[in-house]
Amino acid sequence: MLSTFSLPTFSLPAAIRMIDRHAASFGVIAMLGLLLLTTGCVRAVSNTPFPAPPVVLHESPDIHQLAAAVNRTDVVQQLSTNSAKLDVLSMPAVPKLNATVNLQREKRFRLKASVPVIMGAGIDLGSNDNEFWFEVPENMTSKTLYYANHEQYAKQLNRSILPVDPSWLIEAIGLARLDPSSVIGVPVLRSDGLIEVRTSVHTSSGMYQRVIFIEPSAGYVTNLFLYSPDGRQVAKSVSSDHRFNEAANVVLPHRVKMELFPAAGPPLAMQLEVASYTVNQLLSGDPELFTMPTTNPNQVNLVQMSGMASPGGFGSTATGAIGFSSASTGQIVPASESSWTQSSVNQSAGIQGYGVAGPAAYSANAPTGPPLRGLR
Repeated sequence: MLSTFSLPTFSLPAAIRMIDRHAASFGVIAMLGLLLLTTGCVRAVSNTPFPAPPVVLHESPDIHQLAAAVNRTDVVQQLSTNSAKLDVLSMPAVPKLNATVNLQREKRFRLKASVPVIMGAGIDLGSNDNEFWFEVPENMTSKTLYYANHEQYAKQLNRSILPVDPSWLIEAIGLARLDPSSVIGVPVLRSDGLIEVRTSVHTSSGMYQRVIFIEPSAGYVTNLFLYSPDGRQVAKSVSSDHRFNEAANVVLPHRVKMELFPAAGPPLAMQLEVASYTVNQLLSGDPELFTMPTTNPNQVNLVQMSGMASPGGFGSTATGAIGFSSASTGQIVPASESSWTQSSVNQSAGIQGYGVAGPAAYSANAPTGPPLRGLR
């Protein structure tokens, strides 16, 4: 289980791409329908300001202070909304989907999204304590259910369809945790003012790396990156529109952009926008809310589709594997002073490192570079 986190590849099967084709085929009808539906129900923009989050971090916090700030979201055991929009950015022909989101720590998650006009089209992403699934349309009348057991899927490295299971989305939408014992090196003060922390995540398929960016005063997470044991970026998220929930004393993002990068195939990019959240209550009376659907005859076990080999790289004992220093609880340092932000070239991995003014690309071997600019 990826307990502490940074985030990134998700290759879409033909099933998902069918949405794109149907949206293109019925684009004119869909757009007309959307205009008719939305013209009469445009919600007025609220000018009510949200309270500013309290300052919980001061100059040069150490890792324990950072963890205490980030882990304030531990009070959120349930999170729910019926007012979400899902925009599949990697498929521009697909209109925004109306969505509901329900989660319950640690692994229970359900996101159901539907196309406003094209009836029968929709996406179902879910997870419970034992398994996860996603169901997508093949055409206007049939869907395919992709699923896997958490434990079995965690043993696989070359995940050709889904690089992370849907329970990762719990962290991506604002409930990431920071475990001081997993930190690699010391926190780094980035040139954009954010605090960057690198952590290790041990799994049955090897050691992943997670990188998180933390807002320096209110102490909430803004960015997550995840790298596989062989150094590939497999997931990332960028959150914004953070709002302070006074009742729960937490800051939650209401807009999250996510990219998933599978071992093969194109990435999936999507954005989730939430009008409002209900904290520690599920807005559903369905007793099978976190139960995988079983009525669909078209089912594919992802464990049987993924490779079992674990190539040499981070956390591996193969030739060229790269080790990590032990966790440090030292104070935050400028990026220019961090040992892993110095300009260098890793010959075994073929990845060039750099300092603050270096390249914009981020890798498991190099610091982040400039802030992310979003997906589109």
